Amino acid sequence: MGAAGRDFHNFNLLYRDNSDFNVIAFTATQIPYINDRTYPPSLAGTLYPNGIPVIDESELTNFIKENNVDIVVFSYSDVTHEHVMHKASQVIASGADFILPSATSTMLKSSKPVISVTAVRTGCGKSGVTRFIAQLIKDNGLTPVAVRHPMPYGNLEAQTVQRFTDIKEMEAAKCTIEEREEYEPLTEMGVVVYAGVDYGLILKEAEKEADIIIWDGGNNDLPFYQSDLEITILDPLRAGDEVSYHPGEANLLRAEVAVINKANVADTESIKAVTASITAHNDNALIIQTDSVLSFSEVIDLKGKKVLVIEDGPTLTHGGMRYGAGFKAIETSGAMAIDPRPFAVGATKDILNKYPELENIVPAMGYSEEQIKDLEATINSSGADFIIAATPVDLARIITSKIPILRVSYEIKDRDEANGLRKRVETFLRSLD
Repeated sequence: MGAAGRDFHNFNLLYRDNSDFNVIAFTATQIPYINDRTYPPSLAGTLYPNGIPVIDESELTNFIKENNVDIVVFSYSDVTHEHVMHKASQVIASGADFILPSATSTMLKSSKPVISVTAVRTGCGKSGVTRFIAQLIKDNGLTPVAVRHPMPYGNLEAQTVQRFTDIKEMEAAKCTIEEREEYEPLTEMGVVVYAGVDYGLILKEAEKEADIIIWDGGNNDLPFYQSDLEITILDPLRAGDEVSYHPGEANLLRAEVAVINKANVADTESIKAVTASITAHNDNALIIQTDSVLSFSEVIDLKGKKVLVIEDGPTLTHGGMRYGAGFKAIETSGAMAIDPRPFAVGATKDILNKYPELENIVPAMGYSEEQIKDLEATINSSGADFIIAATPVDLARIITSKIPILRVSYEIKDRDEANGLRKRVETFLRSLD
């Protein structure tokens, strides 16, 4: 059971060359447009000359019964513990065993040092922490290479091993908005990014050019590589989620460093609650607080202006946030965020209907050309004075907007410079000498 990434990785490590098992399907969920395809023979291995079909998760119960399935392996992330157990009950009632693979059994060992950046939920700020660490590594005269959690939503064979250094390579690979959100900011600072499907092959390529590998996690998933320094990000704006979601709680329990991010926009009680939760569940973790500092691409007086706020898609959807960096950035600007529902079209309208709790914001969903075109049409129909784009990708490179786009970006800053994330990472780097 998966969402095109962790499921393939678990198969590759645990089952691909294991003749004791016959894997007959993957199920797809969370991400649109990823079912009704095949995990190709070139990736599935010699035991699967016809590849392995991918079916929709809604077919799970009937598929188990019709095919006398013995084992179902749960392999996706950022879902409540309750969700996982509902799926377990469904599987068990249908006659199969339900398995959650361990962290260590699904990790590969690198010949190079690995720093992993994970989180307890989607949208905690992993990307900013990854950039912060990458810059520190560069400042210390070393070469970081980022290996990004998989997002193989297109041609799986073509995505077996992907290496990105600039925008043109992403365009040639037909990367989705979701992929570019993660790759662009790193390549813009001169960091090579690897991603794809086969993380054994990816690791071999990354090791050729890296002094240090940064595992840049996705959602709240576990690292695919054994880590020499394991950093987990927590969000005080969602206090309590750190022990309520799978596998985010496992990341918290494993963390050597627990970073409470967004401390500058969270209330004191929420920070205290998250701190107490870390101490109660992993009293060995070093607790560090960081700020998420927002900035606009241009300094413009927005007072009285109508703005359409575009936020990072996954943060709002399966991340469960009701707002993101864009909404926070205009909070004291005097701008008026407009309701997109009256003029939203197509896939954008569908997303807003699916998440009725979202108010005066639009998720930047772009898993397909259709979604991108509908996002563009929605923007151009808005009548806004400005578009506030808080997705890490440069939307102006992807869509044609008749309305000026102001980008909102965020960077990580230590609250305690003397005992913060910078010091901990630099201590780790010195230990490698």
